[in-house]
Amino acid sequence: MCRLALKTANEPFSPYEVLSAMEAMKEGYDGSGLGLLLRGIEFEDFKYNPRFPILSGIAHTEKAWQRVKDYMEHRDYELKYDHRFAMKPELIEAEDRFRYFLRAYRMPPKFRDMSDEEREDELLHARLALRKLATEEDNITVFSLYPDVVMIKEVGWPLQIGDALCLHDGQVKSRVCMAQGRQNTNYGINLYACHPFFIQGISTMTNGENTAFIPIKDWLVGKNIPGYIGYQSDSEVFTHILHYTLKKLKLPLQAYKHIMTPLSKAELAHHPQKEFLTGLREVCKRLIIDGPNAVIGTLPDETCLLVMDQKKLRPATVGGREGAWAIASEICGVDAMIPDRDPSFDFQPMREHTVIIPPDRKELEIWSQHDPLPLPQAA
Repeated sequence: MCRLALKTANEPFSPYEVLSAMEAMKEGYDGSGLGLLLRGIEFEDFKYNPRFPILSGIAHTEKAWQRVKDYMEHRDYELKYDHRFAMKPELIEAEDRFRYFLRAYRMPPKFRDMSDEEREDELLHARLALRKLATEEDNITVFSLYPDVVMIKEVGWPLQIGDALCLHDGQVKSRVCMAQGRQNTNYGINLYACHPFFIQGISTMTNGENTAFIPIKDWLVGKNIPGYIGYQSDSEVFTHILHYTLKKLKLPLQAYKHIMTPLSKAELAHHPQKEFLTGLREVCKRLIIDGPNAVIGTLPDETCLLVMDQKKLRPATVGGREGAWAIASEICGVDAMIPDRDPSFDFQPMREHTVIIPPDRKELEIWSQHDPLPLPQAA
């Protein structure tokens, strides 16, 4: 098992708050990897424009670092800000870490007036191209290239990594922070295996084991959609299924649950949208997951979500108050992130629920698969 923590708040906060919550759940992971995703970015020494894409990653050698800089310049990205972590390198277990980078760019001139979809496609292709620049001798690990998103991944314990990168100093804050402490079970230690996973503004992290991984991966790869690559972890498919639901099928967020864990045929027979959902189940049957899994995700507009699979053997709790909410694998994690809430309103979803924290953060939305989907037209 792994441990997950997410905090979302109207006022930007330090990621160290979430790392401290991970410490409360320390028995659930083994230090083989930490992943952080931040949205709603605020830099202490730079007035950040949320339209600027931020490149996040690690250059493992000086040659690799030069390769990153040369590529972005050649592709006509204009550097606007280069964040420098106040480092304590002695706390980093790995030795091949020349430079951690968070670099904000202005898009190339030819993309500045294009549609959001065209800009997103460009950012995806640029990120994939940067990954291909890596060599065995001069490795480059690229986590994200997207507006208003920062990703940090490293091997080690959460607070140890937070101290190593001085994440407690307020230089970087955000309105959303996702964190995963990895329990290495099926794969080798690899930075790309650390959750959260990311594609075109969509991110998820998972506690569990996806025993249907291979057929799901093969189906996704067979679609030949750029970005459906990697799969160093069996949980990365959850991110791509959400991307496929929202970007390719153009369905609402609530359809994600129907694709991964559809209702039974007997349950669908009584659903008001039975014909549509029966067809959706048939078309996407290769994406049905086998758990147990708890999946936490975020979207570009700062919407946050939590879903469970049918087995419901990986716990997760959501709690909070207007303006600040938290999701965690254990209640003690929620306690650490939102101590001033009324815990009697905490919610643990059942197999049919999708929990949504909207961008206004006023209250939870708890949606059931037995409710109608909010489709543009009646299905």
